[in-house]
Amino acid sequence: MSATEPDAAPRTSPVPEPGLPAAPAARGPARRTVLAAGALPFPVGAVTPARDAPPSPGSAPEPAALAPYASYWFPDSLPPGEPGPGIVWRSLKAWSPESDPDLAHNAATVPLAPRFTPVPPHPGARAGQARIASLVSFGPTAGNPSQGSASADSYALTHWAYIDELVFWGGSAGEGIVLAPNAPVTDAAHRNGVRVLGNVFLPPVPYGGDLRWTQELVRRDALGRFPLAEKLVQVARAHGFDGWFVNAETDGGDSALASRMREFLRALRAAGAPHGLRITWYDAMNATGRVGWQGALNALNQEFFEDRTGKVADTLFVDFRWTEPTLASSGALADRLGRSRHELWAAVDVESNGRHSDVRWDAIVPRDREHVVSYGFYRPEWTRNHLTDRSPGAFHVSDDLFWTGASLDPSRPAPESGWRAPATVVADRSTVTGLPFACSFNTGHGLRWYEDGEVLGDAPWSHLALQDRLPGRRWVVDTAGERPSVTLDFADAWRGGSSLLVAGRPGAPVSVGLHATRLPLTRTTVAELVHRTDAGPVRVEFGFATREPAAPGDPVPYTWLRTTAPTGDHRGWRTTRVPLATPAGRTAYALAVRITGRGNEPVSWRLGALSVRDTTRSRHPAPPAHLEVAATARRGDEAELRLAWDRAAGPVRHYELHRLLPDGTRRFLGGTCAAALYVPSVTRAGRERAALLELRAVGETYATSAPARTELPW
Repeated sequence: MSATEPDAAPRTSPVPEPGLPAAPAARGPARRTVLAAGALPFPVGAVTPARDAPPSPGSAPEPAALAPYASYWFPDSLPPGEPGPGIVWRSLKAWSPESDPDLAHNAATVPLAPRFTPVPPHPGARAGQARIASLVSFGPTAGNPSQGSASADSYALTHWAYIDELVFWGGSAGEGIVLAPNAPVTDAAHRNGVRVLGNVFLPPVPYGGDLRWTQELVRRDALGRFPLAEKLVQVARAHGFDGWFVNAETDGGDSALASRMREFLRALRAAGAPHGLRITWYDAMNATGRVGWQGALNALNQEFFEDRTGKVADTLFVDFRWTEPTLASSGALADRLGRSRHELWAAVDVESNGRHSDVRWDAIVPRDREHVVSYGFYRPEWTRNHLTDRSPGAFHVSDDLFWTGASLDPSRPAPESGWRAPATVVADRSTVTGLPFACSFNTGHGLRWYEDGEVLGDAPWSHLALQDRLPGRRWVVDTAGERPSVTLDFADAWRGGSSLLVAGRPGAPVSVGLHATRLPLTRTTVAELVHRTDAGPVRVEFGFATREPAAPGDPVPYTWLRTTAPTGDHRGWRTTRVPLATPAGRTAYALAVRITGRGNEPVSWRLGALSVRDTTRSRHPAPPAHLEVAATARRGDEAELRLAWDRAAGPVRHYELHRLLPDGTRRFLGGTCAAALYVPSVTRAGRERAALLELRAVGETYATSAPARTELPW
């Protein structure tokens, strides 16, 4: 299975080749220091406490001296020689949370949200059968930023509704082979109820794999325990993710090593189970200890899934060599073992050709009978990587086509012509189950940063943890006229980096389905819409449903409430409140908007934010406390810094950092769900004596706390 970087040459063979151990391009200063856990991840002398004077001329640190990156390790021993530029070699055995200087930046804080399955909009989408795993390389193994980057060119996955499990894919013999997901990925996934697994990749020998690393991973101590199993649990708990994908592809073992691997997996699962951690085993090493990809669950690899004493791994990722007969026999064997056949992921390689891949769908998810097994996409970030235009708008069109299908409407699928889009196969899920709820249609990246419709950051950015819970069904549109374009648009926004844009010449009312929900309603529940008409006039209505459709594919029975009189082309954002006048105890099962233009005139209408809340509850969170500049690295009138603070009391969606300039204007510097933030650049404004920084807690409806303040002296 490949562990290549996202922009590596595509694989053309139908059999996955192992990844090259090539080092990525350096991100920041060269890091040739070999680290055991606890050593500083930046050059000695580069860090000065914020209260100290700036370093003297000629002693300034290299750029990005303080930048934190996603964590990666070798099991114990390190490769011979020295690491390449931008790479740090670390020993997992030597790691501890207390000695990890980057952990505060790498630890996810959003808990895994419970999700439910609404009645699907597509008649062929099924609940309780096949599920989908997704193996994604979000960046290089080394140099993968912990907290986003100053670029909008990122794989900002938004179709979480169809995913059950996400693997943070990567690793190479030249960098590290045990990977912990970075916090933004886990926080975004958890907000949508998706589990995230770290990756243990033991590479093939021709690509740098060393059987010593496999032996170290499964080594027992004097008491018969597996220290690295306990360490992997410690890593997952400290970083806030949900378990491990174990991929043993280093050949040369024997049956004794295979037995130790199975015992190691049992120990890993036993240690992780009290914390809700899971294991997925990849079909590579078999019971002989040799690597022999089976493309099936069979007698040679069954013991890594289920042995005589019970469950070993929670799921098994079946190698790409599967055929229709081997998947059928795999499902039958899972049945005989008393396990669900849908705990088997059949690998679907989309790295090279994406939705143009030739997939034998009926072997996995036939239309005319029960799904045979589940399936897993290998490298669906093809939807970004193959593009020439990697702007956010172009990426989301590509990603929508992959997940929803050519019609871009799961309720009205286009005739199938090879690609079987997930929205037509599996039922979507949602986590929108409680008040307050809000969505500003922010995808987690953008060309600018907006607050209240104003640009407070004019540079591109990406940070997946700042992403909203977006509509899972994109887009269910109902009109008797011409279907307008419905997109997540990056030219303007109310908050974050994007808004929902409906544009066209429909000539009839247009309803757009938004979120599937389980929202409890009271007499004091209101919906609020922040919207803008760029071309109109347009009449806007808000829809909610207090019951579900009778069957998959049936229309949602919305109740429509008028929000405004027709509004003209005034290009101003407006906030409209709609009381949801319904008896207490009712539930909102779905939310929607309906817009009506005048005659056949063109329509261009934006929805910047939608919220549903109880007006008797306070909206503003408590402020964070003890904000401080923990470290700085300076070059003249520019500094990079690390900030830390105490989390605010009570629920907080995320934190936002601004700089207050001498003229009184505020500029957005970054956001995070953590209680620590790396800021890559702050430049002195004129002759100011200190840069004033303000940190606010942000609630679920985007109301902010009073600021905590600190200064960066120049």
